[in-house]
Amino acid sequence: MKAVRSVGPLWRAAAIAIALGAVAPILSLFWLAAGADGGHWASLWAHVLPQAAANTLVLLAGVGAVVLLVGTGTAWLVTACDFPGRRVLGWALLLPLAMPTYIVAFAYLDLLHPIGPVQGAIRWVLGYESPREFRLPDLRSMGGAVFVLGFVLYPYVYLTARAMFMTQPQHLLEAARVLGESRWGAFRRVALPLARPAIAVGLSLALLEALNDIGASEFLGVHTLTVAIYTTWITRSDLGGAAQIACVALVMVVTLVLLEQQGRRHQRFGSAQRMQALRPRRLAGPAAWAATGAAALPVVIGFAAPALYLAWESVKRLRQGGGISEHLLASLLNTLTLAAGVTLFTLAAGLIVAWAARSQGSSLNRDQWQARLASLGYAVPGTVLAIGLLTPALALDNALADLLDLRSLPLMAAGIVLVVACGIRFLVMPIGSLQAGLARIPPAIEQSARALGETASGTLRRVHLPLLRPALVTGALLVFVDAMKELPATLLLRPANFDTLSTLLYGEAARGTYEEGAIAALAIVVAGFVPVALLARTSLHAPTRKEAP
Repeated sequence: MKAVRSVGPLWRAAAIAIALGAVAPILSLFWLAAGADGGHWASLWAHVLPQAAANTLVLLAGVGAVVLLVGTGTAWLVTACDFPGRRVLGWALLLPLAMPTYIVAFAYLDLLHPIGPVQGAIRWVLGYESPREFRLPDLRSMGGAVFVLGFVLYPYVYLTARAMFMTQPQHLLEAARVLGESRWGAFRRVALPLARPAIAVGLSLALLEALNDIGASEFLGVHTLTVAIYTTWITRSDLGGAAQIACVALVMVVTLVLLEQQGRRHQRFGSAQRMQALRPRRLAGPAAWAATGAAALPVVIGFAAPALYLAWESVKRLRQGGGISEHLLASLLNTLTLAAGVTLFTLAAGLIVAWAARSQGSSLNRDQWQARLASLGYAVPGTVLAIGLLTPALALDNALADLLDLRSLPLMAAGIVLVVACGIRFLVMPIGSLQAGLARIPPAIEQSARALGETASGTLRRVHLPLLRPALVTGALLVFVDAMKELPATLLLRPANFDTLSTLLYGEAARGTYEEGAIAALAIVVAGFVPVALLARTSLHAPTRKEAP
């Protein structure tokens, strides 16, 4: 069959420009750090970096342990066992993905306050009258941060691990049992090693999200590298020092990615398409209800409790006549405008990169480097990306201001720099979705269109775009909701007097006025349901199989 022709030079040039633009902030970051005063390093090494780096490492280690235990354990439980509520809990375990980490921290700071509802109820049951007589450990601690981040981020491991467990062949576990292994031994020595590549991917994603976090860590009093970058830039007005800390954080990101790749270097995903899939074992009695409780607990901690708190506080505020303020409505409008702009930008850029990555033949190999470079932004924390983007953006902005004789910086004031920063961070979503969609389109369709004289652009417009509509919708939904939740880059690059729901919530929590931010937090959580429902529908659809008696 005749090979598919390559795309034109304009498409290829545009894809290269997008890929280079995505890595430009990283190069700018190192240039800014190298050009800063050398005395910064001595001060940072003496007063900032040791404690911030140690806190970050401890936080990542703690969060990694929690997400591995909870994510892998619940994935195996709902895959290998049948118990009451299993079908509902199978997708409900994804619900914490709808809760940004800073919102869960925001909710638990009030829920677990010494005079809050949880500790008040415990004291009432135990017969205590005052917080001085009994109080839980302070949530504003490293343990509190690990607790919050771990129970919000475990779905990354749960999603990838369960996808692997659902496709593992039944006969391997049966062979292990015949050879004398217990159920625990068969899981530990057969099922778990087969799922290691997927678990490593989920773990790396969870740790990257933990490293990107700024709101929860700051609310809970944990001074991580990301928090240090923000305070050094905003509080101390030291951009050079912030860039140097960002370089350390970037080295940590690269280390995480390399460790993940090294850990699964010799691992391969097996195929079990023609083998009988794993059949869940039906539990009965106390064991069945214990399994239900174990699977439900992460959902309650990571989603149900904070979501119910936000709903209650929102209703209470509305009943008290607080209503929805003009500031909240303006922040909602700003959030929707920003999310829409980021979505349009990333869809256009992702379409260019994915289309240009189509090589001779039906594979996507020759120009894959463009897609890989353009996708690097997701691994970079928002604070690091913001600092790296600031210098080239300001240079261009100043040139435009001089050219147009303006007193303000047009790109910063219009929010274009913020849109670009969020677009670079989320570009991996439409690229991945569109590449998967393009891979499903038979080359013969494109070959027929090109044989009839259609150009590459015409083929894309008249043939591929209608077929890519599901992929475009999926990518748009994921980007839109993530842009609504983005906090670090928005805090650092937003125009003056420009609040989104996330920055409004951050400000209210920083002031301790939790009831003012409940409605904003609830709106973000409701928006977060969209990608979670999409993931539950597409990623956890197991093939029909006969249940074990």
